[in-house]
Amino acid sequence: MPKFIEKPTVVEAAGNIPKVIREYVGRVNTGEGGVSIAHMSSPGGWEEPGQTPEFDEYTVVLRGVLTVEYAGGVQEVAAGQGIHTKAGEWVRYSTRGEDGADYIAVCLPGFAPETVHRDGD
Repeated sequence: MPKFIEKPTVVEAAGNIPKVIREYVGRVNTGEGGVSIAHMSSPGGWEEPGQTPEFDEYTVVLRGVLTVEYAGGVQEVAAGQGIHTKAGEWVRYSTRGEDGADYIAVCLPGFAPETVHRDGD
């Protein structure tokens, strides 16, 4: 039987200014550890610390532009585009444009604070 997800849970985000994370599937909203699916809304000028997560992250940008820094450079990901970052790879996400961005992030296995390994932790 399909499991209906009535609404997401808003979870706290890391970064220099507030970003909204709406978790639909994951440890907080559904108790699922194998995958997390969240809708992110990042304001212009938002940036988070770099991280070396233990999970793959698949991101699809719905609106705006997401900047993804990695050890080999920088990739701008615009609305209608996506990016896949692999577990164990250093990355840093930001929304440099003044309009910010909305995007969907899927993490395999699911996001957990103890597996993200942010710079400075």
